[in-house]
Amino acid sequence: MLRLDRLQAGYGGSQVLFDVSLEVGPGEVVTLLGRNGMGKTTTIRAIMGLLPAVGGRIWGGDVRLDGAIVSGQAPHLIAQRGLGLVPEGRQVFPTLSVEENLLATAANRSGGGAPRWTLDAVYAFFPRLKERRGNAGGKLSGGEQQMVAIGRALMTNPRLLILDEATEGLAPLIRAEIWLVLAKLKAEGQAILLIDKNLSAVLKLADRHSLIEKGRIVWSGTSAALEASPEVRDKHLHL
Repeated sequence: MLRLDRLQAGYGGSQVLFDVSLEVGPGEVVTLLGRNGMGKTTTIRAIMGLLPAVGGRIWGGDVRLDGAIVSGQAPHLIAQRGLGLVPEGRQVFPTLSVEENLLATAANRSGGGAPRWTLDAVYAFFPRLKERRGNAGGKLSGGEQQMVAIGRALMTNPRLLILDEATEGLAPLIRAEIWLVLAKLKAEGQAILLIDKNLSAVLKLADRHSLIEKGRIVWSGTSAALEASPEVRDKHLHL
C-alpha cells in the first residue's frame, strides 16, 4: 500500500532524512519510533505532501501508494488516494463544533462500497463526542480533542490511517482509551502508521517497527524481535 524508497528530505539547506525506506501493507500496523528531533514528523510530512508548507522539500527517493509515485503531489491529492492523518497537536478547528469538525472532512476514500465511517459510527466509537457534539472544538479537553482528530480522520474512510504522536500529553485513562480504539481498528483490518513514545503499548499493538535516528532507519523488525532486543531499545529509544 504505502512504500518509502530511499527518501531524502529537509528544510532549506539542511537535510533531515537520509535514505528512509519503510512499507505498510493492507491491514498492517507499523510504527516509526525514535527520540525527539530524529525525523519522524518530517517523514509524515513528506508522505502527506506537507513539506513545502513549512519550507521543506523532498530531495530524493520516492513515496509510493499502490506502486504509483505520489512524491511532489499536492496534499489534497495524496489524501484523496486514501490517507487519513491525525496530526501532532490534534489541530481541531477551535470555533467549529464537534459535529462540524467531523463533517468537515467527510468522504469515502476506502475504494468503493458503502462507507464504514459515518457520523453515527464515529459517535458509537467515541460516545463522549456524541455527548459534546455541539461544543466548540477549542472548549474540549486534550483527550476529547484527540478523539475528534481521530474521528475526523476516520470520516474520510481512509485506507491508511497515520497518527503522529497518538497519545502525547494525554491523561492515563484517555491514553488507555485511545489504545483500545486503535486495537479495535486493527481488528477491523485498518492499516495504520503510528508514531508514539509509549513503547509497551506499541509493542502490543503493532506488527512491525522501524527505528529512526538522525534521519536514518537504524533498525526494523517485529514486536517480538524488538521486545527481545533490550540493547536496541536502550541505544535508539531510551534517553
